[in-house]
Amino acid sequence: MHSKPIQHCNQCGAAVTYQVPESDTHARAVCPVCGHIQYENPRNIVGTVPVWEGRVLLCRRAIEPRHGLWTLPAGFMELHETTEQGALRETHEEAGIDVELEGLYCVANVKPVSQVYLLYRARMLHPHWAPGPETLEAQLFSREEVPWDALAFRTVRETLQRFFAEQQAGRYSLQVFDID
Repeated sequence: MHSKPIQHCNQCGAAVTYQVPESDTHARAVCPVCGHIQYENPRNIVGTVPVWEGRVLLCRRAIEPRHGLWTLPAGFMELHETTEQGALRETHEEAGIDVELEGLYCVANVKPVSQVYLLYRARMLHPHWAPGPETLEAQLFSREEVPWDALAFRTVRETLQRFFAEQQAGRYSLQVFDID
């Protein structure tokens, strides 16, 4: 799944052409009228692995893609916010919970869709949640209870597998992986 190519200059509105600018290595959207070069960059997804008494809170999606499947509370980082601010915002918007971040846990490069996931370990401050409009329901799961066949994304599966293995070992480290 690739994004639709840029068709018009975001500076003057003229139709762009794709070419490799001088001293560059990739074809870019270049405006033949004003010379502006538009760069396409990966999207950052920020969120948390929220935990209460050893169990992880998952959200069942009320939106596409993957409507009805389970995921971690996460979403697109907004302009002018830090990754931490975005993770807290997304967690509150999707799950209606307050958490304390316990450090960056996962950096996942999802090359087919040009996304980078930044997920934080998070301690839930209380066992109460109120899912937002993008979430059908939220629920706490132990490793054995996770609906493994109903997870929305491979990044969520990979993150949870790594998290529960480290939880069992009693130590956590930064997880970095690629999904091709």
